[in-house]
Amino acid sequence: MNALIRDLVENKETEKIQKPNFDTRIGREFLAFYLKTKFRQIINYDKKAQKRLLLSVKSDFLENFLDRLINQPKRKILISITGESASGKSTICSNIKKCVEKNNLPISIVNTDNYFNDISDLIKQYGTFDALRDAGYDVDSPHNFQLELLRDDIEKLASGHDVKIPQYLVNGTGISVPNAINVKSEKIIIVEGMAATYKEVHDMFDIKIYIDLDNKTRKKRFMDRAKVRNQDHENALKHWDYVCKAGRKYVMPAKDNCDIIANGECDLEYFTQILEYINLITNNFCDV
Repeated sequence: MNALIRDLVENKETEKIQKPNFDTRIGREFLAFYLKTKFRQIINYDKKAQKRLLLSVKSDFLENFLDRLINQPKRKILISITGESASGKSTICSNIKKCVEKNNLPISIVNTDNYFNDISDLIKQYGTFDALRDAGYDVDSPHNFQLELLRDDIEKLASGHDVKIPQYLVNGTGISVPNAINVKSEKIIIVEGMAATYKEVHDMFDIKIYIDLDNKTRKKRFMDRAKVRNQDHENALKHWDYVCKAGRKYVMPAKDNCDIIANGECDLEYFTQILEYINLITNNFCDV
């Protein structure tokens, strides 16, 4: 176990404390004070890490988030995770899924790539997805997502209703299957992908996280991934050029509006330990 996280976990302050009545404002204010203390502790420990997870945290983030918990206690917590292609957001979300399964965490994850429009007719017309891209089709444009449906689904999840979201097939056919994936309205809803940055949904989230990584490392990851997928090298370079342009146009402008800038090169074991510690402190209550 990472020494920093071990110190946090073994701290006597993690001993069970009496559970306040969260149905009362006083109880929720106590929770907010407790969480503020613990999250600041995490931030301070992370500053000492060899490869930090939290590159920056907005100064007013904790106050705003905890105020929301106090005033809207029944609403689910909405978290967006975004970043440019190959920045590490999908890897981080995969790691979160493993933690969910291991620790039975109350978290659901929605991938916004499933809200791409169905473009199967266009792909048939041009022959392949690559030919469609080379013809100038801007697949990552906000106009090519079902953003009204995405917003509606997120709102339903936040209000406590389970939903069935579409599934965009990544087999090159461009087919979108409606109502294909069941998503439960858990305590925490994580929405992953570049579409989470678009103005149609960006304002919905309680916590907005941007995964940051330098272009050199991103390109290496992107090209390595292309090899695994048996993608032609020249075509992979074309697509890399496209995703870089799309990232600058659609994703990077949202960076300044995010609450947390996270390191896409963070050690996953360290990230997992932080998740487990957050799970520990948020369940650190016992009945009288």
